[in-house]
Amino acid sequence: MVLTTEHSFELPRGYVDMEGNLHRRGVMRLATASDEILPMRDPRVQQNPSYLTIILLARVITKLGELSMIDTHTIEGMFTADLAYLQNFYRSINEMDEPSVQVACPKCGHEYEMKMDFLSQSQV
Repeated sequence: MVLTTEHSFELPRGYVDMEGNLHRRGVMRLATASDEILPMRDPRVQQNPSYLTIILLARVITKLGELSMIDTHTIEGMFTADLAYLQNFYRSINEMDEPSVQVACPKCGHEYEMKMDFLSQSQV
């Protein structure tokens, strides 16, 4: 099994650069732990926690049209519809599906799929 680490997207409206060029197609890579942790030290995030989204997207978008560089100014200049699209896209490629396993009831033999949630805390 090969893990796909980069995912293509197309913005609903598109980013318009300083020269008036429209950029809609791009690539976003999977986020790393440092992508989510390091921006927390940024003063802009400490003043306004919502700015985390801007920094995070600037870190994980590797390509947008013909732009040579994607930074926070690029993300700040996007239309709100595109920003919302990218936030949803980020969540969809980075969230992990809960693994599941086929199990059978030891009493009646009924088979069913059981989700394995390793992140929740169980009471023992």
